[in-house]
Amino acid sequence: MRRSSSSDARKRDTREKIELGGLIVKRDCATRSARCCSGLLIDGQRAPSEDEAERTRLSAIGAQAFGRDHE
Repeated sequence: MRRSSSSDARKRDTREKIELGGLIVKRDCATRSARCCSGLLIDGQRAPSEDEAERTRLSAIGAQAFGRDHE
């Protein structure tokens, strides 16, 4: 039972990483350097946690982009 639980956790972790990597590729950020991508993510992570309006603004941008993906 313990192995199954550990295996399931690894599978969930792997799936999450694949999905997040897919977002990088989908938004054409893969052409940027890893340092630049890391900087963008770190910068984006700072403001939303402290500013509800900024989180809402960024979420709207993301939602709009996902909507265009299905057109």
